[in-house]
Amino acid sequence: MHTQELLVTTTGSEANVAEKNLLARWGFTTEEITSLLWLQQWYKTGGSDRAVIVRYLEFLRLLVRSGELEL
Repeated sequence: MHTQELLVTTTGSEANVAEKNLLARWGFTTEEITSLLWLQQWYKTGGSDRAVIVRYLEFLRLLVRSGELEL
């Protein structure tokens, strides 16, 4: 968890400060805020392996809708 905190801290900006304050007002703990911001950064930088699958499914949907692929 400490490395995650370091990542969020070193990539922090005024927007992150505002997000941290908002999450704190909503009752999230410091650890939860750190985890949420780390996950946000991870997803923004392509860290999700599901994104590739979603792209393939969207492509298949396009083929079906255009009539180029029949089910």
